[in-house]
Amino acid sequence: MLRYLAAACLAMMLLPQDAQAQQRERIGYGRLITNDYIADGQDRWRTGSVQSSRVWGRGWSGALPTQPGEILELRFGAEIIAPDDLATPAAGDRPYATALSAGLHTHFDRNGIDIALGADLVMTGPQTRLDKLQEAFHDLVGVDKASDATRAAQVGNAIHPTLVAEAGRTFDVAATARMRPFLEARAGVETLVRAGVDVTFGELGRGELMVRDSVTGQRYRAITEDFSGFAFVMGGDIASVADSAYLPASSGIAARDLRTRLRAGVHWQGGQMAAFYGLTYLGKEFEGQDEGQFLGSIRLDLNF
Repeated sequence: MLRYLAAACLAMMLLPQDAQAQQRERIGYGRLITNDYIADGQDRWRTGSVQSSRVWGRGWSGALPTQPGEILELRFGAEIIAPDDLATPAAGDRPYATALSAGLHTHFDRNGIDIALGADLVMTGPQTRLDKLQEAFHDLVGVDKASDATRAAQVGNAIHPTLVAEAGRTFDVAATARMRPFLEARAGVETLVRAGVDVTFGELGRGELMVRDSVTGQRYRAITEDFSGFAFVMGGDIASVADSAYLPASSGIAARDLRTRLRAGVHWQGGQMAAFYGLTYLGKEFEGQDEGQFLGSIRLDLNF
Protein backbone atom coordinates (compact mmCIF):
# COMPACT_ATOMS: atom_id res chain seq x y z
CA MET A 1 0.00 0.00 0.00
CA LEU A 2 2.79 2.43 0.96
CA ARG A 3 4.63 1.72 -2.31
CA TYR A 4 1.45 2.38 -4.31
CA LEU A 5 0.87 5.71 -2.59
CA ALA A 6 4.48 6.77 -3.07
CA ALA A 7 4.38 5.89 -6.78
CA ALA A 8 1.10 7.73 -7.27
CA CYS A 9 2.42 10.86 -5.54
CA LEU A 10 5.56 10.77 -7.69
CA ALA A 11 3.47 10.44 -10.85
CA MET A 12 1.39 13.43 -9.74
CA MET A 13 4.53 15.56 -9.45
CA LEU A 14 5.92 14.44 -12.83
CA LEU A 15 3.08 15.54 -15.08
CA PRO A 16 3.73 15.83 -18.84
CA GLN A 17 5.34 19.08 -19.85
CA ASP A 18 2.53 20.12 -22.20
CA ALA A 19 0.04 19.84 -19.32
CA GLN A 20 2.36 21.80 -17.02
CA ALA A 21 2.71 24.53 -19.66
CA GLN A 22 -0.97 25.41 -19.50
CA GLN A 23 -1.64 28.29 -17.19
CA ARG A 24 -3.01 27.59 -13.74
CA GLU A 25 -4.82 29.98 -11.47
CA ARG A 26 -5.84 29.91 -7.85
CA ILE A 27 -9.42 28.70 -7.79
CA GLY A 28 -10.00 28.07 -4.09
CA TYR A 29 -9.02 28.69 -0.50
CA GLY A 30 -10.20 27.04 2.69
CA ARG A 31 -9.25 26.86 6.35
CA LEU A 32 -10.42 25.51 9.66
CA ILE A 33 -9.46 26.49 13.22
CA THR A 34 -10.03 23.90 15.95
CA ASN A 35 -9.74 24.18 19.72
CA ASP A 36 -11.17 22.25 22.63
CA TYR A 37 -11.74 25.46 24.58
CA ILE A 38 -14.64 26.37 22.24
CA ALA A 39 -16.24 22.98 22.87
CA ASP A 40 -15.71 21.47 26.32
CA GLY A 41 -13.82 24.43 27.84
CA GLN A 42 -10.74 22.31 28.53
CA ASP A 43 -7.12 22.74 27.42
CA ARG A 44 -5.79 19.23 26.90
CA TRP A 45 -4.87 16.41 24.54
CA ARG A 46 -5.74 17.43 20.93
CA THR A 47 -6.07 20.94 22.24
CA GLY A 48 -5.63 23.15 19.17
CA SER A 49 -4.97 23.02 15.44
CA VAL A 50 -5.21 24.99 12.21
CA GLN A 51 -5.41 23.63 8.67
CA SER A 52 -5.58 25.68 5.47
CA SER A 53 -5.71 24.90 1.75
CA ARG A 54 -4.87 26.88 -1.36
CA VAL A 55 -6.12 25.27 -4.56
CA TRP A 56 -4.87 25.77 -8.13
CA GLY A 57 -6.35 24.53 -11.39
CA ARG A 58 -7.42 25.48 -14.89
CA GLY A 59 -10.90 26.55 -13.83
CA TRP A 60 -13.67 24.76 -11.96
CA SER A 61 -16.73 23.19 -13.57
CA GLY A 62 -18.42 22.01 -10.39
CA ALA A 63 -17.01 18.49 -10.77
CA LEU A 64 -13.62 16.88 -10.22
CA PRO A 65 -11.40 16.21 -13.25
CA THR A 66 -10.73 12.59 -14.16
CA GLN A 67 -6.94 12.91 -14.09
CA PRO A 68 -4.69 13.45 -11.05
CA GLY A 69 -2.66 16.64 -11.08
CA GLU A 70 -5.31 18.82 -12.74
CA ILE A 71 -6.38 20.13 -9.33
CA LEU A 72 -3.50 20.82 -6.93
CA GLU A 73 -3.95 21.73 -3.27
CA LEU A 74 -1.16 23.22 -1.18
CA ARG A 75 -2.01 22.28 2.38
CA PHE A 76 -0.59 23.76 5.60
CA GLY A 77 -1.21 22.65 9.17
CA ALA A 78 -0.22 23.35 12.77
CA GLU A 79 -1.18 21.44 15.89
CA ILE A 80 -0.51 21.43 19.63
CA ILE A 81 -1.11 18.27 21.68
CA ALA A 82 -0.88 18.48 25.45
CA PRO A 83 -1.33 16.49 28.65
CA ASP A 84 -4.41 17.16 30.76
CA ASP A 85 -2.37 19.24 33.22
CA LEU A 86 0.21 21.45 31.48
CA ALA A 87 2.01 22.39 34.69
CA THR A 88 2.27 18.99 36.40
CA PRO A 89 1.19 16.16 34.09
CA ALA A 90 -0.07 13.04 35.82
CA ALA A 91 1.85 9.82 35.43
CA GLY A 92 0.54 7.95 32.41
CA ASP A 93 -0.69 11.05 30.55
CA ARG A 94 0.38 11.68 26.96
CA PRO A 95 3.48 13.81 26.26
CA TYR A 96 3.38 17.38 25.02
CA ALA A 97 3.80 17.60 21.24
CA THR A 98 3.76 20.22 18.50
CA ALA A 99 3.64 19.81 14.73
CA LEU A 100 3.89 21.96 11.60
CA SER A 101 3.11 20.51 8.19
CA ALA A 102 3.13 21.44 4.52
CA GLY A 103 2.10 19.25 1.62
CA LEU A 104 0.85 18.89 -1.92
CA HIS A 105 -2.38 17.04 -2.70
CA THR A 106 -4.50 16.38 -5.76
CA HIS A 107 -8.22 15.65 -6.13
CA PHE A 108 -9.78 13.72 -8.99
CA ASP A 109 -12.63 11.41 -9.97
CA ARG A 110 -12.16 7.81 -11.04
CA ASN A 111 -15.27 5.94 -12.15
CA GLY A 112 -17.53 7.95 -9.86
CA ILE A 113 -15.21 7.70 -6.85
CA ASP A 114 -13.63 10.96 -5.72
CA ILE A 115 -10.02 10.52 -4.66
CA ALA A 116 -7.69 12.78 -2.67
CA LEU A 117 -4.03 11.82 -2.81
CA GLY A 118 -0.97 13.63 -1.51
CA ALA A 119 2.09 13.92 0.67
CA ASP A 120 3.03 16.14 3.61
CA LEU A 121 6.22 16.92 5.46
CA VAL A 122 5.41 17.06 9.17
CA MET A 123 7.89 18.76 11.51
CA THR A 124 7.67 17.94 15.22
CA GLY A 125 9.44 19.12 18.36
CA PRO A 126 10.72 22.41 19.80
CA GLN A 127 11.95 23.39 16.33
CA THR A 128 8.35 24.29 15.43
CA ARG A 129 8.39 27.07 18.07
CA LEU A 130 4.71 26.38 18.71
CA ASP A 131 5.44 25.77 22.38
CA LYS A 132 6.70 29.35 22.61
CA LEU A 133 3.61 30.60 20.78
CA GLN A 134 1.30 28.79 23.18
CA GLU A 135 3.27 30.12 26.15
CA ALA A 136 2.89 33.71 24.93
CA PHE A 137 -0.84 33.27 24.33
CA HIS A 138 -1.43 31.69 27.74
CA ASP A 139 0.49 34.54 29.38
CA LEU A 140 -1.73 36.99 27.51
CA VAL A 141 -5.01 35.43 28.65
CA GLY A 142 -3.76 34.55 32.13
CA VAL A 143 -4.07 30.74 32.13
CA ASP A 144 -1.64 27.99 33.05
CA LYS A 145 1.18 27.34 30.61
CA ALA A 146 3.36 24.33 30.03
CA SER A 147 6.02 23.98 32.70
CA ASP A 148 9.70 23.62 31.87
CA ALA A 149 9.47 19.93 32.79
CA THR A 150 6.48 19.42 30.48
CA ARG A 151 8.25 21.05 27.57
CA ALA A 152 11.50 19.19 28.28
CA ALA A 153 9.62 15.89 27.97
CA GLN A 154 7.88 16.84 24.72
CA VAL A 155 8.05 14.80 21.53
CA GLY A 156 11.43 15.56 19.97
CA ASN A 157 12.62 17.24 16.81
CA ALA A 158 12.00 15.21 13.66
CA ILE A 159 10.63 15.49 10.15
CA HIS A 160 8.10 12.87 9.10
CA PRO A 161 7.25 12.40 5.39
CA THR A 162 3.57 11.44 5.40
CA LEU A 163 1.41 9.99 2.62
CA VAL A 164 -2.35 10.52 2.69
CA ALA A 165 -5.03 8.94 0.50
CA GLU A 166 -8.82 9.10 0.69
CA ALA A 167 -11.49 7.62 -1.56
CA GLY A 168 -15.21 8.28 -1.22
CA ARG A 169 -18.44 8.15 -3.16
CA THR A 170 -21.48 10.39 -2.75
CA PHE A 171 -25.02 9.04 -2.91
CA ASP A 172 -28.22 11.09 -2.94
CA VAL A 173 -30.50 9.62 -0.27
CA ALA A 174 -33.25 12.28 -0.44
CA ALA A 175 -34.06 15.46 -2.34
CA THR A 176 -31.65 17.54 -0.25
CA ALA A 177 -29.67 14.85 1.60
CA ARG A 178 -26.58 12.96 0.52
CA MET A 179 -24.31 10.37 2.09
CA ARG A 180 -20.62 9.82 1.42
CA PRO A 181 -18.89 6.70 2.78
CA PHE A 182 -15.10 6.91 2.60
CA LEU A 183 -11.85 5.08 3.24
CA GLU A 184 -8.63 6.80 4.28
CA ALA A 185 -5.04 5.66 4.73
CA ARG A 186 -2.17 7.57 6.34
CA ALA A 187 1.48 6.54 6.60
CA GLY A 188 4.08 8.70 8.32
CA VAL A 189 3.70 10.81 11.45
CA GLU A 190 0.70 8.60 12.18
CA THR A 191 0.09 5.34 10.34
CA LEU A 192 -3.52 4.16 10.22
CA VAL A 193 -6.42 3.12 8.05
CA ARG A 194 -9.85 4.62 8.58
CA ALA A 195 -13.41 3.99 7.42
CA GLY A 196 -16.33 6.33 7.91
CA VAL A 197 -19.28 8.21 6.50
CA ASP A 198 -20.37 11.83 6.12
CA VAL A 199 -24.01 12.91 5.73
CA THR A 200 -25.08 16.32 4.44
CA PHE A 201 -28.55 17.92 4.61
CA GLY A 202 -28.91 20.92 2.32
CA GLU A 203 -27.60 22.08 -1.05
CA LEU A 204 -24.69 24.16 0.26
CA GLY A 205 -21.48 22.34 -0.62
CA ARG A 206 -22.81 20.53 -3.68
CA GLY A 207 -20.52 21.15 -6.65
CA GLU A 208 -17.76 22.40 -4.34
CA LEU A 209 -14.40 20.97 -3.31
CA MET A 210 -14.42 19.83 0.31
CA VAL A 211 -11.18 19.07 2.16
CA ARG A 212 -10.98 16.93 5.30
CA ASP A 213 -9.34 18.29 8.46
CA SER A 214 -6.83 15.73 9.72
CA VAL A 215 -7.63 16.14 13.44
CA THR A 216 -11.43 16.24 13.55
CA GLY A 217 -12.44 14.77 10.21
CA GLN A 218 -14.65 17.82 9.57
CA ARG A 219 -14.76 18.75 5.87
CA TYR A 220 -14.31 22.43 5.03
CA ARG A 221 -15.09 24.26 1.78
CA ALA A 222 -12.03 24.92 -0.40
CA ILE A 223 -13.70 25.72 -3.74
CA THR A 224 -17.04 27.44 -3.19
CA GLU A 225 -20.07 28.27 -5.32
CA ASP A 226 -22.21 31.43 -5.14
CA PHE A 227 -25.04 30.02 -3.04
CA SER A 228 -27.01 31.29 -0.06
CA GLY A 229 -28.33 28.89 2.53
CA PHE A 230 -27.43 26.27 5.10
CA ALA A 231 -26.03 22.77 5.16
CA PHE A 232 -26.10 20.55 8.24
CA VAL A 233 -23.43 17.87 8.35
CA MET A 234 -22.80 14.87 10.54
CA GLY A 235 -20.54 11.86 10.38
CA GLY A 236 -18.17 9.51 12.08
CA ASP A 237 -15.33 7.12 11.50
CA ILE A 238 -13.21 4.43 13.11
CA ALA A 239 -9.48 3.93 12.59
CA SER A 240 -7.08 1.05 13.09
CA VAL A 241 -3.84 2.61 14.33
CA ALA A 242 -0.45 1.03 13.65
CA ASP A 243 1.86 3.79 14.90
CA SER A 244 1.94 7.40 16.10
CA ALA A 245 5.00 9.62 16.43
CA TYR A 246 2.98 11.67 18.94
CA LEU A 247 3.10 8.66 21.29
CA PRO A 248 6.69 7.39 20.93
CA ALA A 249 7.83 4.24 22.71
CA SER A 250 10.24 6.36 24.77
CA SER A 251 7.28 8.08 26.43
CA GLY A 252 6.02 4.81 27.87
CA ILE A 253 2.51 5.67 26.60
CA ALA A 254 0.96 3.34 24.04
CA ALA A 255 -1.50 4.32 21.34
CA ARG A 256 -4.85 2.54 21.37
CA ASP A 257 -5.35 0.16 18.46
CA LEU A 258 -8.75 1.64 17.60
CA ARG A 259 -9.68 5.31 17.43
CA THR A 260 -13.16 6.79 16.89
CA ARG A 261 -14.55 10.19 15.93
CA LEU A 262 -18.12 11.56 15.82
CA ARG A 263 -18.92 14.99 14.42
CA ALA A 264 -21.66 17.42 13.46
CA GLY A 265 -21.71 20.95 12.17
CA VAL A 266 -23.47 23.66 10.18
CA HIS A 267 -22.31 25.64 7.14
CA TRP A 268 -23.99 28.96 6.37
CA GLN A 269 -23.53 31.38 3.50
CA GLY A 270 -25.39 34.59 2.77
CA GLY A 271 -24.34 37.48 0.57
CA GLN A 272 -20.75 38.42 1.34
CA MET A 273 -20.51 36.32 4.49
CA ALA A 274 -20.06 32.63 5.25
CA ALA A 275 -19.49 30.72 8.47
CA PHE A 276 -19.06 27.22 9.86
CA TYR A 277 -19.15 25.73 13.33
CA GLY A 278 -18.52 22.07 14.00
CA LEU A 279 -18.47 19.94 17.13
CA THR A 280 -16.36 16.76 17.21
CA TYR A 281 -16.07 14.01 19.78
CA LEU A 282 -12.71 12.23 19.80
CA GLY A 283 -12.63 8.86 21.50
CA LYS A 284 -9.73 7.69 23.61
CA GLU A 285 -6.41 7.73 21.76
CA PHE A 286 -3.92 6.25 24.24
CA GLU A 287 -3.88 3.54 26.85
CA GLY A 288 -4.74 5.00 30.24
CA GLN A 289 -6.82 7.88 28.86
CA ASP A 290 -9.89 7.99 31.09
CA GLU A 291 -12.32 9.69 28.67
CA GLY A 292 -12.71 11.21 25.23
CA GLN A 293 -12.87 14.92 24.47
CA PHE A 294 -14.91 17.46 22.51
CA LEU A 295 -13.38 19.89 20.01
CA GLY A 296 -14.95 22.94 18.39
CA SER A 297 -14.08 24.04 14.86
CA ILE A 298 -14.82 27.43 13.30
CA ARG A 299 -14.47 29.32 10.05
CA LEU A 300 -15.69 32.83 9.27
CA ASP A 301 -15.46 34.52 5.85
CA LEU A 302 -16.15 38.21 5.30
CA ASN A 303 -15.84 39.40 1.70
CA PHE A 304 -16.09 43.10 0.92
